[in-house]
Amino acid sequence: MKFTTKIAALAAVTCLALTGCTSKPDNPGTEPGESTSSYNFLMLPKNLGNPYFDASNNGAKDAAVEFGGNLNYTGPSGGSGSGESQVSFVTNATKQGMDALILSANDPEALCDAVKGVQAAGVKVITFDADTTCRDLFVNQAAYEEVARTLVEMMVAQIGDTGEVAWLSAGSKAHNQNEWMRIANEIFAAEHPGITIVGTFYGNDNDQQSFDRTAAILDSHPSLVGIISPTAVGLPAAARYIQGSEFAGKVALTGLSLPSLMKDYVSAGTVTQFALWNPGDLGYLSTFAAKALINGEITGAKGDTFEAGTLGTIMVGDNATVILGPVQRFTAENINDFDF
Repeated sequence: MKFTTKIAALAAVTCLALTGCTSKPDNPGTEPGESTSSYNFLMLPKNLGNPYFDASNNGAKDAAVEFGGNLNYTGPSGGSGSGESQVSFVTNATKQGMDALILSANDPEALCDAVKGVQAAGVKVITFDADTTCRDLFVNQAAYEEVARTLVEMMVAQIGDTGEVAWLSAGSKAHNQNEWMRIANEIFAAEHPGITIVGTFYGNDNDQQSFDRTAAILDSHPSLVGIISPTAVGLPAAARYIQGSEFAGKVALTGLSLPSLMKDYVSAGTVTQFALWNPGDLGYLSTFAAKALINGEITGAKGDTFEAGTLGTIMVGDNATVILGPVQRFTAENINDFDF
């Protein structure tokens, strides 16, 4: 949304007249095409070159354009790294004059010293996708329980109530994936005791590593009937291996990924169903949440509400958490309806 200088100035005067209003007005006196940004955001994904985070970044940029923000996007290269690989990017948020850091954490604990440092300097810290134990607000893609049950149901729909199943995850410290797998394992044990989880294996959000790890899993577990990969990079890599092997049609595969990465495997029948949410919406919501924190519209208290553009009014829940939701399942019948 674009405002004229006159309207922006009027909004600023009105804002000052309202008790408690802390919104940062656009810079006055700029010419068309010049930056009028009052908000500087740093979006820090787990890793660059990941289609999931690229989509989140695009959504974040859309949000920033709507209200005149400036979004910077950077992070460690390659596959899923350690929390330490993100530390320098966190600390630079203060040096770069950022108002907010929008972070998907590789490790829930390892970044906390750096995060607390930038918070002390006045930078708001919003986690998205993967949480930390030290932030102002977490924008969760969907409730952990919903994601976990979706993964269980999609696997059971293919293999029934018996057989050996393996997890192919990203990094061992990925908080979101660890929570999904922990809850899913509890559901398997309580509701489908005939299914045995043989282990959790890691492809580190790297395509080749995930491909190779799939081969290793199947080689070491000849009785395996299913693999669940709750990672946008791991699932298509596993599908690529299975589709070109003797395991095609014999080993069920499901998990979380983008429709754009999975269409060929769904068309071939290698994957019959998988799930995700819109990662663009996740980045979009996170950026509006960051703006609301900067303006003082919300503090992270349960029941706080803020406007998030096309997503409407959003409410903060328990533990300073906002949930995007819901989980969307994709099959041959609907996958072409999605463009992310």
